[in-house]
Amino acid sequence: MNFSSLTRRKFLELSGAAIATPLVGGVAFAQVKTETPLHGLSAFGDLKYQAGFEHFDYASLDAPKGGTFNFSPGYWFFNQNTQTFNTLNSFVRTGDAPPRMEMCFDSLMMSAWDEPDAVYGLVAESVTISEDRNSFTFKLRSDARFHDGSPITAEDVAFSYNLLKEKGHPTFVLTLAEMSAAEPVGPQEFRLSFTGKQSERTILEVVGFPILSKASLEGKSFDSSTLEPLLGSGPYKVGKLAAGRYIEYERVEDDWAREHPSRRGLYHFDRIRIEFYGDRNAAFEAFKKGDISWRGEFTSQVWATGYNFPAVQDGRVVKREFPSELRPYFYCKALNQRRERFRDARVREAIALCFDFEWINKNLFYGLYDRSHSPFEQSPYKTEGLPSEEELALLEPLRGKIPDEAFGEAVMQPASDGSGRDRTMLRRARELMEAAGWHARDGVLHNAAGERFTLEYLVNDEIFLRVEPSFIGNLRAIGIDARMRQVDPAQYQLRQVSFDFDLIEIAFSLGATPTYDSLVQFFHSRTANVEGSYNYTGTADPAVDSLVEAAGKARTREEFTIAMHALDRVLRARRDWIPNWHTANHRVAYWDMFGFKEPKPDYFFPVEALWWYDEEKAKAIGKA
Repeated sequence: MNFSSLTRRKFLELSGAAIATPLVGGVAFAQVKTETPLHGLSAFGDLKYQAGFEHFDYASLDAPKGGTFNFSPGYWFFNQNTQTFNTLNSFVRTGDAPPRMEMCFDSLMMSAWDEPDAVYGLVAESVTISEDRNSFTFKLRSDARFHDGSPITAEDVAFSYNLLKEKGHPTFVLTLAEMSAAEPVGPQEFRLSFTGKQSERTILEVVGFPILSKASLEGKSFDSSTLEPLLGSGPYKVGKLAAGRYIEYERVEDDWAREHPSRRGLYHFDRIRIEFYGDRNAAFEAFKKGDISWRGEFTSQVWATGYNFPAVQDGRVVKREFPSELRPYFYCKALNQRRERFRDARVREAIALCFDFEWINKNLFYGLYDRSHSPFEQSPYKTEGLPSEEELALLEPLRGKIPDEAFGEAVMQPASDGSGRDRTMLRRARELMEAAGWHARDGVLHNAAGERFTLEYLVNDEIFLRVEPSFIGNLRAIGIDARMRQVDPAQYQLRQVSFDFDLIEIAFSLGATPTYDSLVQFFHSRTANVEGSYNYTGTADPAVDSLVEAAGKARTREEFTIAMHALDRVLRARRDWIPNWHTANHRVAYWDMFGFKEPKPDYFFPVEALWWYDEEKAKAIGKA
């Protein structure tokens, strides 16, 4: 599975420092004063942290620095891959980069991990919004430095934004589509301008993009794979590595922002090490031996039965749960509608009916999961029941252009009888296929042109070969020539970004307040044919586009939630995605050699930035 994350859990969430300028709070971003230097921005409400704050509440000021954190990442961004890597450039579409490369780079502003959508200054000391709200002028900190000691200038920032718009990963290119200019207006002042067609909240996304060194990149090819690290400015830099095997990030001792309020009390480990394994079993065995010290567990069978080895029994390894973040989460199967046979919603519904969650949850998952129904699961944007009057005001103009189901009870995935072969559901699936023009011949469905209905389920881990045979069996039972195909990680990444698949597994988490640009990435027709975008299903529907636009134009949180509810209804009725399952908590196991502060932040859980090495604990379990 691929844990994409838009707003990529925002690149800016991995940065940190605050601006000491007058607070402008108490109003929504859409109404914030213009022509006034601001220390932070938020989408719809007050900033929690006022100017001059000393540190974020979740920081640990007394935590010691030191030690190595060797872990298995549970999420990643851009072109990153947890199974292998062949490039250190994480900001382009091509190649496979190692996770956490983003920790080596700073950005203009960053997010507080205990607020849903607020951003505060990092490299930027302040931001001033023009009267027409289309230009943003940033005053840069004079002490901001790259790792080689050179200053971060307005030229560097302008170079970075122009480069990312031209040659960056589709995440950057699409979000910067309405950027009209990125230009220095002085050595330490930078202006970002837009056409006026952007969402008001686009700025909350783009201020978190990485700042690159102009001098270090001039004359070099940016959009090609390289094992030469890009010059960064973040709390870590690239250390030892072996391509495809492991990478270490070393803490920058003289980090320019280490005493800034938003960086204080964070990033404690001297080294962060990631090792790469071809499958989950190998990674779990490495954890049991102590080669990996922290692990998020995504396999229910292992969680239920695998943690019975001696280190767990004698207390050296801790197994526990932490609350999930308060943000939309969706784990699903994506059917590629760029292939004509998947464009009929009846076909997509039939395929979904073949997935027997109840049987899998009981027999393979030990009852540890809940069924998902919405792309915005576990968030206020998942809708229920009948549409409200406000939702209908958005939906009625689309009547006849969206499924009728969008006007009724919110679509829920049907529950099976748990037998693994629910005859009623399979009969209905067969009827839907026949209604869509697919009829059985020699036990296999064919269309009027005599073409067989084939489906290749592309996977990159053998765990799926054990979990999904019942799904494949049900597909074959209704006449679909279905098969699973496991490919190596690099090939999987290439086929995923180029949309060369029938069906794949995807997990993603949108921001706590999803931006217009992140919604475009997944659901808008603009991204249907942009390779490397997250519109894996190829959704290209003007009606969906209009609801995404409505969410982007919302001026209050209430308006935004209404638009998101309407979008949720239509996406669920279209059946673009086949929902899988979710759980309310992170399942985590770790060698008992760390300290951490509780409770964790509500909106982000970067363990490598929050936790620290406890030497006394490490000695007690023989790991010092």
